[in-house]
Amino acid sequence: MFVKICGITNEDDALLAVAMGADALGFVFAPSTRQVSPLQVYDITRRLPPHILTVGVFRDELPTRVLEIVDKANLKAAQLHGRETPAMVVEVQRGTQLVIKGFNAGAAGLGSVKDFGLDVVLIDAASPGSGEVFDWTMVAEIPDEIRVILAGGLTPDNVAAAIKTVHPWGVDVSTGVERSPGRKDPIKLKQFIANARAAAPKPYLGPDELPYNWADDDY
Repeated sequence: MFVKICGITNEDDALLAVAMGADALGFVFAPSTRQVSPLQVYDITRRLPPHILTVGVFRDELPTRVLEIVDKANLKAAQLHGRETPAMVVEVQRGTQLVIKGFNAGAAGLGSVKDFGLDVVLIDAASPGSGEVFDWTMVAEIPDEIRVILAGGLTPDNVAAAIKTVHPWGVDVSTGVERSPGRKDPIKLKQFIANARAAAPKPYLGPDELPYNWADDDY
């Protein structure tokens, strides 16, 4: 089970998440109480082990600006969680190692996921970043060959049930492991990762599972 801890705002939380066994860390550049600057993130990412996937989270940003921030912040992936078109996603793909497209589970459904031709997508609640849980059965609309990262209201208490219901490739959490906005709770963080791993149908095997092996890069 791939585990991503999102909304990282400081080095202490980043290193704690890594020590607890997180596979990826997410940094929010979209307007949010957890928004960070490229320089802040660079100071964190340059101290992380090379096997950790570092992800910049963007919403309705120009592809050129996404790539500029990814480079400045020393990131390995971009998560596009807005109204980006397939053409915009392709443009970002040309300049970074991995693109994760975020989709909101709302009234429109998830039928457009396959139109983007991506290997990895993230499914969140109708209001992303709200910490709300959505109807997990909606994920069944997504083709089996696409790796799904499940987000939206996950906590240490419900992550096992979510995994057993959806059988996602990975899970993503932010508010569910916080003690205050932008600050992680060590106990919740440890419990979330442990419960996700215990419920996973198979272990996450590392960077080789993804279409691009970022761990081979020299940063």
